[in-house]
Amino acid sequence: MIGSIANIAKIPELKRRVFFTLLLLLIYRLGVHVPTPGINTLALKEFFGRYQQTLFGVIDMFTGGALENFSVFSLGIMPYISASIILQLLTVVVPHLERLSKEGEAGRKKITQYTRYGTVVLSLVQSMGISIGLAKTENLVYMSKPAFVLLSMVTLTAGTAFIMWLGEQITERGIGNGISLIIFAGIVARMPSALGSTIQLVQTGDLGFLVLLLLLGIMIAVIAVIVFVERGQRRIPVQYAKRVVGRRIYGGQTTHLPLKVNTAGVIPPIFASSLIIFPATIAQFLNIPIVTSITDWLRPGTVVYEFCYVALIVFFCYFYTAVTFNPVDVADNMKKYGGYIPGIRPGKKTALYIDKVLTRITLGGAIYISVVCVLPSILISRFNAPFYFGGTSLLIVVGVALDTLSQIETHLIQRHYEGFIRTGRIKGRR
Repeated sequence: MIGSIANIAKIPELKRRVFFTLLLLLIYRLGVHVPTPGINTLALKEFFGRYQQTLFGVIDMFTGGALENFSVFSLGIMPYISASIILQLLTVVVPHLERLSKEGEAGRKKITQYTRYGTVVLSLVQSMGISIGLAKTENLVYMSKPAFVLLSMVTLTAGTAFIMWLGEQITERGIGNGISLIIFAGIVARMPSALGSTIQLVQTGDLGFLVLLLLLGIMIAVIAVIVFVERGQRRIPVQYAKRVVGRRIYGGQTTHLPLKVNTAGVIPPIFASSLIIFPATIAQFLNIPIVTSITDWLRPGTVVYEFCYVALIVFFCYFYTAVTFNPVDVADNMKKYGGYIPGIRPGKKTALYIDKVLTRITLGGAIYISVVCVLPSILISRFNAPFYFGGTSLLIVVGVALDTLSQIETHLIQRHYEGFIRTGRIKGRR
């Protein structure tokens, strides 16, 4: 497979796209190290060392350390993702947005424009909240509080807008999904430091060699399971009746309706982790006994935390799947074009059958996501793992890697480079 990947360089267009993508990702990583004016970076690192299990820690994980440096890219691409999710949810309840979603390319551009506006608004709100919280902490800010808050709002919002532009440019002129690749780059950028600390622990004897081998085995097994499940589908057979148009007969073919095991993707753990650690984020700025008690109960590793985390993941799996996939619309479209599921009557019966199948496989997907997201706590508590392996970050890394490889494979298929396809075909593609 490694030798066949060299065929990528033989396709000028694909080579330009890959180079363009890497160049923009490099620009993004350089911007992570440009600090916002007025911040004490040394005191800020000490601050984050105390509050890694708060909302700051979650944002910092997705930004690849940008928030820890309080750089111009501190908010990362998360406001854009939040705005996209909000727009998707509003599409279900707002008739105007629902009509736009059905108008094809013109409607999609309009929704994208609304998403950009929402990104700017969310960036202003989030940057204001973070800067006010940091300004209240002693020795973190060099300038006056109002000036720091205003400067941070402008700087961080501009940084998020620039990252959003980078992601759109990668999607349009590069390879892969730009927004996903930016998150991917931020997570992967922290892996070398984790690897270095692990090697240091092995050299000092704090981590046994056998334990390290066991952890490596678990890591390989978990990645294999994620790849297998993410490519998993439940294929419902669909038969199309023959239609006579003039002197020609159309239809009559048999196809299938693919239902992914994990339809919701990484949205459930992102929402669940953000909600469950919200009290810990509030408690660091408020000295309220009730909030402090709730924070103690919801610390990662406790039984209450893990139970609430899993419950929220299962809830958001079903909720987001219900928002993004409508069995009634699918059944109506099949009926309109003469399609039916063998043994199931078209129309309402078909919608009920699809909903039943989707409900069952979503349960399996929710259990799978829950196990992967709880894995870091188990490794840290049971094996004293020196790194954070698993969870949302691992799901994103593997999912983005599979999607990018799929797009590269598509380009190679179009140019008939079958050597790559035979030796490196991604399982699940047809």
